[in-house]
Amino acid sequence: MSQPDQIVFLVDVDDTLLENDRIQDDLKQHIEREFGAECRDRYWAIQEELFQELGYRDYLGAFQRFRVEHPYEHHLVTASNYLVDYPFNQRLYPGALDVLKKLRGWGTTVILTDGDVVFQPRKVERAGIFKAVDGHVLIYVHKEAALADVKRRYPADHYVVVDDKLRILDAIKKAWSKNVTTVFARQGKFANDPKIQVAFPQAADVTIEHIGDLLQMNLSQILKK
Repeated sequence: MSQPDQIVFLVDVDDTLLENDRIQDDLKQHIEREFGAECRDRYWAIQEELFQELGYRDYLGAFQRFRVEHPYEHHLVTASNYLVDYPFNQRLYPGALDVLKKLRGWGTTVILTDGDVVFQPRKVERAGIFKAVDGHVLIYVHKEAALADVKRRYPADHYVVVDDKLRILDAIKKAWSKNVTTVFARQGKFANDPKIQVAFPQAADVTIEHIGDLLQMNLSQILKK
């Protein structure tokens, strides 16, 4: 095992670096234009079913299930192509890549995200995130259940985790305790759900309204030292 870094930053993607709500809205509008409102609603119902099953958004898997219900709609390929070729770099939150650059000046910076093995890597690459972190990307089905693997791959004296989901931050805080600083990016619908905020009141050591706020902070402010 390599020697541990003094500090490693672990940064989420969806609704932390990328405005995922807008991506979803664009996809819904595209499906409605191509197939109509009824197909849009059915596709999204399948999407929600998969989300409950898997714990992450499986857009391409939802298209596969949708295709089973509509086996003779050959132009369904246009919808999946739309998603694969989507300009994700246009949905980066302001300052997102600059934040990654700043964090890299303080320590190893790693993308830590949930997702499938095809679409999520594509999203990270097309958004410019893969290049911004020099390829340090970890994608799991449930990242909070893969913390031992994260530590094995990126040993550190201390971790800083930046995420929009309090549930994830809470799980990591419970697992790593004083060895982690949790940063809550209050962006997107999950981050602003009052029920979730009440359920995990102690999950975040630091709360920011926008990912770009980290550009105005120094390391001591983040670590609260």
